[in-house]
Amino acid sequence: MAEFESIVILTGAGISAESGIDTFRDAGGLWERHRIEDVATPEGFARDPDLVLGFYDSRREALAKVEPNPAHRALARLEREFPGDLLLVTQNVDDLHKRAGSSEVLHMHGELLSALCTSCEMRTPFDATMSNRPPCPVCQAPTLRPDVVWFGEMPYQMDRIYAALGKCDLFVSIGTSGAVYPAAGFVQEARLAGAATLELNLEPSEGSHFFAESRHGPAGQLVPEWVEEVLAG
Repeated sequence: MAEFESIVILTGAGISAESGIDTFRDAGGLWERHRIEDVATPEGFARDPDLVLGFYDSRREALAKVEPNPAHRALARLEREFPGDLLLVTQNVDDLHKRAGSSEVLHMHGELLSALCTSCEMRTPFDATMSNRPPCPVCQAPTLRPDVVWFGEMPYQMDRIYAALGKCDLFVSIGTSGAVYPAAGFVQEARLAGAATLELNLEPSEGSHFFAESRHGPAGQLVPEWVEEVLAG
């Protein structure tokens, strides 16, 4: 693979599925057991906060029982050894990239281990139960919610992401469905800027046809192989 100076990587649910984290869209995934409208919208939270807080408490508890896989570790290695600019953007709310050793991860959909106070709007690290209404560490109001971007809310740091896409020479999508915007449109943004584009996914995504190259198989196999290629120049 040719040498690159600036890489933007987008990861989705597929990279963490191999660690045992439920995906939303696959058969047997979370969406089959919970309606999007009930647990992943501001309206659902307003209607039944106990259901929503309990749902994310369960996800937080499950996260503590899984570990990063070879794909996460390979991307951490790439961050350490790649001499150019690298931006790792994830749609995932888990902390597996961080636990694998990646120090700079942009969580565009928020983080499961973070709380957002609806009273003072401050964010704070959080790994405990939220359904018992603990006080905000900043303002003491019992108004914490998961610091997760729900449907109908704006993803985080979009200006930074689009700026990076506009100047990168390689965009790589790993384990994404290609169905959720705005992330599904990143490949087209990168192509408009003249970047090479690569998809690494278990199977063709809904946006596979936008990529110049697609490789299909388990992320735990494909990502380490690709990282070796990049670092070999």
